[in-house]
Amino acid sequence: MKHSISHLLSPSVCTQIIDGNAKSDLSNRKEPGEFCGESEQPQTFISETSFVRLQFHTDNFTDQTYLSFDSRAEEQYEVFLRYGQHPELYPNRRGLVLPGTYCERVFTDCKLQTCYVQSPAYPGVYPRHLHCRYALNTRLPFIKLYIENEEFNIDGHRCENIMTCPMRPISSGSQNCPYDYIRIYDGKNETAPVIGTFCGMGKFPYSIIGTGEDLFVEFVTSPAGPLLNTGFHFNVGNWPGHVEPAGERSGACNWRLTSRALSESGDSEGIFLSVAHWYPPHTSCTYLIQGEPNQIVRLYFPSFRINRIESPIEPWQGDCGESLTLYDASWPDDSRIIKTFCDTFSRAMEKHDFVSTGNALFVRFESKTGSYSGSSLYYWAHYDFFNNTHFGEPVSGTTCDETFWSWRSRAGTLRSPLNTLIYKQGATTTAPERSSTAAGALVMAARAVAVQQAADASLAAALPPRDVRCTYRFVTDKRLYARVILNIHSINFKTPPYSTATCGDCWSDRVDKLLAWEPQPNATGPLQPPTNSSGGAVCLCKSNSYVVPAGGIGPLRMVSHGEEMALQLLVDGSGATSSYFKHPGPLFEAQYQFIHGPLCGPTLHRASEEGDFLFPHLEALGYAEPPRDIHCIWEVQVHRGRDLWLHFEKVKFPSRNCSDGQIEAFLPGKVTPFLRVCGENETHLRTVPILSAKELTVAADREPSVTIHFRADTTPARTAFKIAWTELHHLPRNSDGTLMTSKLVEQRQQQQQQRDQGASGSGSSGSRGPDDTQ
Repeated sequence: MKHSISHLLSPSVCTQIIDGNAKSDLSNRKEPGEFCGESEQPQTFISETSFVRLQFHTDNFTDQTYLSFDSRAEEQYEVFLRYGQHPELYPNRRGLVLPGTYCERVFTDCKLQTCYVQSPAYPGVYPRHLHCRYALNTRLPFIKLYIENEEFNIDGHRCENIMTCPMRPISSGSQNCPYDYIRIYDGKNETAPVIGTFCGMGKFPYSIIGTGEDLFVEFVTSPAGPLLNTGFHFNVGNWPGHVEPAGERSGACNWRLTSRALSESGDSEGIFLSVAHWYPPHTSCTYLIQGEPNQIVRLYFPSFRINRIESPIEPWQGDCGESLTLYDASWPDDSRIIKTFCDTFSRAMEKHDFVSTGNALFVRFESKTGSYSGSSLYYWAHYDFFNNTHFGEPVSGTTCDETFWSWRSRAGTLRSPLNTLIYKQGATTTAPERSSTAAGALVMAARAVAVQQAADASLAAALPPRDVRCTYRFVTDKRLYARVILNIHSINFKTPPYSTATCGDCWSDRVDKLLAWEPQPNATGPLQPPTNSSGGAVCLCKSNSYVVPAGGIGPLRMVSHGEEMALQLLVDGSGATSSYFKHPGPLFEAQYQFIHGPLCGPTLHRASEEGDFLFPHLEALGYAEPPRDIHCIWEVQVHRGRDLWLHFEKVKFPSRNCSDGQIEAFLPGKVTPFLRVCGENETHLRTVPILSAKELTVAADREPSVTIHFRADTTPARTAFKIAWTELHHLPRNSDGTLMTSKLVEQRQQQQQQRDQGASGSGSSGSRGPDDTQ
């Protein structure tokens, strides 16, 4: 029932409006309260029942005192502001009234436009002396109480006339609302935390968002007040897009997000959102993102917006009323800040990676103001973990370079980086700007620096992708070993989508490739890869066949001549992300081994007409500790055009078992040895064939040579031998096939003169021995 009331009375005149009677289920007849004072304009009261009684009282009746009103009955659908569209479809849109009460209502499973929380008699003036309770519930968090295009009008302070009842702005806090107010609790009843107390008149500026699925609203009006205030109308829903992180929460918003919890959830990436619910002033929310000891953390923001604080609980005039800080640590260490976002001067960095150097990244959100409806920093954050295990020692200040020292490990395996984040290089990665042994986990090369200095995102996006280069150095110690063996087992490069590049010429084509080479001795500055196959360098890509380098002993196997070898993985930046990011398979796999210890003696014996060397090397016997196993490789060079006769003397093997000691001899470029001898077939050394000059020569740019290996899997005790060689001349012949004796005489005379000169100059007449052949 709708009543229009006009009051032109003295201040001592009051009216009671009793909604309902003894037969009504709803009624405020027990404590109806009073409307007192004057009203210059008609006011509307819309009853909750079909029975209304007006009771008029005045202390001093004059001809200027009167009360006038009219009333009419209306159907629900006619009171659109109260019941909304199609009230027949939503009979409980205004909640279920608790039996025996006038205005206590329960709302369950609220969805969009299905729950209207209203003051009694809305949209008319509300009764006096009320204490109403509303229990609100949604199926999903976070519950949201909001007003759309509706005025908020709750005040109720008693005044004599309209001139002494000015419109007071919307206020919050009990101290500012001594008369009528609503109080909102974050939970099921009055024992829950109080979000806020509100009163005043005007546009309600807040959307109240609770932390769970329930809110509790209390509406209180004073016993007497003006016939002015029309109350409130709230909608109830839930904040969309809620995501529960895979981790442990302590308190309202402190999380511990681990790689183990993420793995158990079955997801490869975790998600957490900015604080969407209310929080009090001086709130601090934290996220500890922690991986296993061998992992690093990546934090990625697909969406990030920075706004001015729209619903502060306490005003803040300075900078950074709210901030988000990322720490490269497991706690808020101010010396390890990666980035701080501030609501007053920061720019959001969307689609940007932030990477830790260790296994933890700490995120802290702080608000000096508090908020009724979530943070002014709105973000959608993804986090994931990457295996940062290294096979060698990471090189500080590089993306993925490693060094393998012989004094740390004599042999081992390696593969392309397990941390596939390095293939996502470019404009989207930021990490602390400092050197670290874990710098291989950081993608902070020139492109990232250039992007940070770029004036706008379009310039950053225009930068070309940067190639991925991982360089591996294998370095011996002269006191321990003199050679490196590198075995490359597999190569698994992909062809990027929409790429037309082919591996026609591995050295010059822009394709993913693997380079292996022996660095030049005494080189200074950064290790630079070769540009061609000179010096035995090798280039491998997806489609080319492996070419055995001159002097090599097998496919995909390289043996250094000196004390260092290098390997470089080069991935074209344009296809690195699409081909290899988050693809766990190795791009290459390899083994390395440091060999040729002091007992082996010199590795290289320069060409001489005759010479020899002993095993074990006599000079090392006094200081070199016998190893558990041994592998020696000697290269004996030969003058071009001469044959070679190898002969073995004083050979002694500890047993007939070949694993206790075995000698192998290889011709240049051959995979299998032409001679393999151990204790069980030692007699084969008596019939070693003479090696021809043609067999000893493999390329014009390499000296003719023969390579000799000795292996023993156990301590080479009681093993000894002497290997000697003699160069043989090819006898010159005439055109008819007869020997050119005159030429032989001339050669013998020249050789004798050379011997005589050598004897007179040095007092020695031979070139035997390892010291003379280097």
